[in-house]
Amino acid sequence: MECYTILLFCLTLLNNIAARDTITSLQSINDSETIVSASEIFALGFFSPHNSENRYLGIWYQKFPAETAVWVANRDNPLTDSSGVLKFSENGILVLLNHNNSVIWSSNTTRLVQNPIAKLLDSGNFIVQDSSKSDPNEEFLWQSFDYPSDSILPGQKFGRNLITGLNRYLTSWNSSDDPSHGKYTYQVDVVGFPQIVLREGNAKRFRLGSWNGIYFSGGPQMKQNTIFTFKFVSNEKEAYFLFEPVNSSFLHRLVLTSDGLIEGRHWRGVNKDWTLTAKIPLDDCDQYAKCGAYASCNIEDIPVCSCLEGFVTEKKDIYGDCIRRTSLTCNKDGFLKFSRKKLPDTGKSWFNRDISVEDCRILCKNNCSCTAYAASDISKGASGCLHWYDKLVDMKEFAESDDDIYIRMAGTELRKMEENTEKDTNAINEHHREDPDLPLFDMPTITSATNNFSTGNILGEGGFGLVFKGILEDGREIAVKRLSLNSSQGIPEFKNEVMHIAKLQHRNIVRLLGCCFHGGERLLIYEFMPNKSLDYFIFDGKKDKLLDWSMRLDIINGIARGILYLHQDSRHRIVHRDLKAANILLDNEMNPKISDFGLARSFGGNGTEANTQHVVGTYGYLSPEYIIDGEYSTKSDVFSFGVLVLEIISGKRNRGFYHQEHRFNLLGHAWRLFTEGKCHELVDETIRDSFNICSVTRSIHVGLLCVQVSQDERPNMSSVVLMLSSEFPLPQPKEPGFYTERDPLHHTSSSSSSKPFSTNDITITTLDAR
Repeated sequence: MECYTILLFCLTLLNNIAARDTITSLQSINDSETIVSASEIFALGFFSPHNSENRYLGIWYQKFPAETAVWVANRDNPLTDSSGVLKFSENGILVLLNHNNSVIWSSNTTRLVQNPIAKLLDSGNFIVQDSSKSDPNEEFLWQSFDYPSDSILPGQKFGRNLITGLNRYLTSWNSSDDPSHGKYTYQVDVVGFPQIVLREGNAKRFRLGSWNGIYFSGGPQMKQNTIFTFKFVSNEKEAYFLFEPVNSSFLHRLVLTSDGLIEGRHWRGVNKDWTLTAKIPLDDCDQYAKCGAYASCNIEDIPVCSCLEGFVTEKKDIYGDCIRRTSLTCNKDGFLKFSRKKLPDTGKSWFNRDISVEDCRILCKNNCSCTAYAASDISKGASGCLHWYDKLVDMKEFAESDDDIYIRMAGTELRKMEENTEKDTNAINEHHREDPDLPLFDMPTITSATNNFSTGNILGEGGFGLVFKGILEDGREIAVKRLSLNSSQGIPEFKNEVMHIAKLQHRNIVRLLGCCFHGGERLLIYEFMPNKSLDYFIFDGKKDKLLDWSMRLDIINGIARGILYLHQDSRHRIVHRDLKAANILLDNEMNPKISDFGLARSFGGNGTEANTQHVVGTYGYLSPEYIIDGEYSTKSDVFSFGVLVLEIISGKRNRGFYHQEHRFNLLGHAWRLFTEGKCHELVDETIRDSFNICSVTRSIHVGLLCVQVSQDERPNMSSVVLMLSSEFPLPQPKEPGFYTERDPLHHTSSSSSSKPFSTNDITITTLDAR
């Protein structure tokens, strides 16, 4: 009898514990118990969020606190005590019971089996399957991956089953303490050409866009990603996205936060913390339809919105719709190509993946309701067809993107554009006759030098077009800036750049060798810079380590000397007006050279200050008085230089800077660390073993003096050069200008909401976008 009792006890014990990752039809888990995946990556059990006494059934990372929950069962129906039990019901459905044995959550299993089991996989997927099926690939009866909460894990399908109607989408928590359904959702829309959209309630807030075979049109940075591989499947049965890490030993997840942000998070064992690897929406231009119909948003422009070529603003509202300059006539219409754009909202579109782009054009031309067309897939050259049948909204301009869109234009409008191009060419010809200092190259020479503008010769891409490497017949290497036909840089900027830079001679100013114009083509020919631009190094997680502190300090000093030459020692006093990391080129010895003088202005005599109603430049580098009052001077360049100094030291961009502890941009973050005596924390972590703390602190000090709110409190460039090369005491900086960032999701104005200045109440007659 005693032996029988012991045997019965052992069988009961085995029945209760079974495998640590499994719940059988005869088992249950209570509030104090968990199951753990085979490799102990994930755990499932009961938890309470921070600052909450409610209990939830969820899945979290086994070695981390429950706050890292990636799935929650009873989101909107929490347990108020520790009485919760998870078990199988008599008909084989997984149920969560409270103290009254009432079901507060259940798996919606429709296929019932005799002996179901629930199992937590190492992928983080909690599954229900038939225990009699030994094949691990057997279709699951139910799985948590089909009902995500606020997180997507590697290998998890995110999207829709078009046969069953199953929609796998994310819903934010209400707050960090409340897992109930929040107001944000992130999902694959399948009306029209499939695209991914973030909504607040029913309102679209952000659109990642449609898949072009390589990346989503609103995320060209995915192309350079080396951490994940991406897959998007779209056919008659399903439309879904998933990602897999290149290195499976690292932990990754995508989270929709309660603030409406999509964040990529990666666990770094060294720091024992989650590291932010991606965040969207990223800036104001990610706000859905920020600029209205037939307009494009460029975060580098002021204002960020501008009408597409051939369109004009309907009202004096720079954020409203744009309308056609010339009405369409259907049969006589043509198409104008626009490049480097996020493709418009595809909610009212038609697509066919099996026809050529030329057939796509013909079909669109023959349908008077078709407003634009594009290739639906660019992974193996342009193929497939995508048509739009409504106003084109939510377009964004990128420095680099492979997407092209062809927008319907009236034939008379296209002819006007050709005539204007011819006028521009004649104007340059006339200017050359009047001023022989304007160097000219013929088109055959440039075509030969660049191997007919081969894609293999492309050095990079800027806001105005592509830059190609070339070799002249005498062996000289050149860089050819080829302005796109629909570039926002017109003939005045083109002439301005040529005439300013052609007369400048300084070791820290890029040398212009000449220019070329041929038909609608406009080209600038520079000396070749083998090390590209400064942003190529300091903002790249791998290349930034190639610039140690000594090299960065030399670059800072070189830029300072170049600006001093422009302000004081050149034939005319020149204000650059667009100093930024992308406009600092590096020669073979990493000497900095200031480039891109398209927005520069010169002063005669002793003039140093001017006003304009046309504010141009790049957000993040512009001084308060220039943005607010249209007033620019040499002190405007000083402000931009100060931003550059802090970016070079930190390896971070001022625009879009993110820190978990505050909402300051890079300027505010640097000022905060400086006042706390923690300058070393600002230094790029890749060079923290090579810098001199005294030198770094002084450089940060000088940078902060340069970004003071009042231009009168900023030093001139001769003082800056002296400050950087000496050790005399420096005045204490005050709070910098524009030191906080906007929330791109909740602010509709393009102006900064930072203190002490705000442009929300300022009226500038005209704001010209670059």
